[in-house]
Amino acid sequence: MRIRKEVKGYSQHGVRSACESVSLASFSTTILSVSVRISALSDMGEKTVCEEHYGSESLQQRYTRLDDGTIVKRSIGGQRFSSLVQFFRSVFLPQGYPESVSDDYLSYQIWDTVQAFCSSITGTLATQAVLKGVGVGDETATAAGATITWILKDGTGMLGRILFAWLQGTSLDCDAKRWRLFADIVNDFSIFLELVAPAFPLFFTGIVCVAGVGKAIVGVSGGATRAALTMHQARRDNMADVSAKDGSQETLVNLMALLAGLVVTPMVADNPLLTWFLFFVFTCLHLFANYNAVTCVVMETLNQSRLHILVSHYLRTGVVLNPAQANVQEPVVFAQKKSTRIKLGSPMSSIIQRATDLDSAIHSNSEGRYLLGMPTLTDINIVLHQESSHLDFIKSCFQAEIIDYVIEHRFSKLQVHSSVPCYDNQAHSLIPSDKAFQSMVEQANHKALWELVDSSHEVAAQVFPSFHAGLAHAGWTTHRTQLGPDEWRASWDIHGLSDKKSY
Repeated sequence: MRIRKEVKGYSQHGVRSACESVSLASFSTTILSVSVRISALSDMGEKTVCEEHYGSESLQQRYTRLDDGTIVKRSIGGQRFSSLVQFFRSVFLPQGYPESVSDDYLSYQIWDTVQAFCSSITGTLATQAVLKGVGVGDETATAAGATITWILKDGTGMLGRILFAWLQGTSLDCDAKRWRLFADIVNDFSIFLELVAPAFPLFFTGIVCVAGVGKAIVGVSGGATRAALTMHQARRDNMADVSAKDGSQETLVNLMALLAGLVVTPMVADNPLLTWFLFFVFTCLHLFANYNAVTCVVMETLNQSRLHILVSHYLRTGVVLNPAQANVQEPVVFAQKKSTRIKLGSPMSSIIQRATDLDSAIHSNSEGRYLLGMPTLTDINIVLHQESSHLDFIKSCFQAEIIDYVIEHRFSKLQVHSSVPCYDNQAHSLIPSDKAFQSMVEQANHKALWELVDSSHEVAAQVFPSFHAGLAHAGWTTHRTQLGPDEWRASWDIHGLSDKKSY
């Protein structure tokens, strides 16, 4: 009986296993048949006619045509929350990001966001101090006195804004990074004055007026340099879009800082030690973020500082630095240290005092659209022809930088790379580059200024073509510049200057 039961059990198990095997095989066959049928129907009934994608994002769509002529749209390659990400991208980033902006856009905006938040927090602390200084919470203070103080503060700020724009307006485009950092340093100093003003009631009005002038300067400098940086970032003529989205980002940051200020203000109301601690922490972070923001910007246009770096490196090594390499060396706190002052677009009177000066200027550059002169060993003035172009700006400043390089190294060992071509017009042959530059050093030491100008022109005429080709190869923009020329232009016949002169 036991054996019979076991056999029966095994028989039932075998039958069950066999049935299950048959069922699985049948199910697999059915699935395969359905898959083949669906594939066949797909091949027969649908045909992909178009695929599209939105910029460089993962958002993609495919259009297929059915047998009845209907076009069906399907989303492919999408990710979870992609619609939410796309929404925030469209609200806070320029259309077409990242192709529509420069490569340094994201890094700059991140640091700019950090500095804006810190500035808003310290600004809240300053506002509280100023309101306390004008009499908020003081029963003896009058509304008229507070109003007069506020009017004087705003009025001096307006005058400072006009004066600063008049004195430095033209240089803000040329040195946008340096002036941008300058604006934030002045902003922190102005906030410091507003915080310290209530401690000196007798001088409160004067202190807040000085702070108002500082903030007005910040408004001019910061606004103008932001426009220059926006022009650099916009790569599809989309300055308005880039500027608008930058405003949206700043508004969001200010809103977050406003909420943080609601928490901070009650904490520091009667705690000056905490106020100064927060000011010190956020000011340090503000300056750190600003420094990183301006140093991560890579400008492809030439200004006086970047051209000075390029020419000096080229004369030493024979290699033109690319924009990223040159921008790293560009000073953003202080002005570029140079041995000479180069003034582009000077009046003719700045280089010519006598008839012999005119003959010397003509002889040194008889076929160019600029004339270069040196009234002193540390001043280089460049007179531009009315038909001069940006290429003439670069070439004239290139010659001036050669002179600056000679003067800077005239008391030390002058290093000139052997690949820099130099030609002796008298001997009608190539000469070693170090020999040509040593001759200019001797002219500078003897203050033979017109001879130095003439020699530098000969060297520039031979070296500039290879330097200009190197600029294009390295990725520099040469069809526009930020060399900061003045508006003086002269008119002369560049093909027959000695016969016909008109100034």
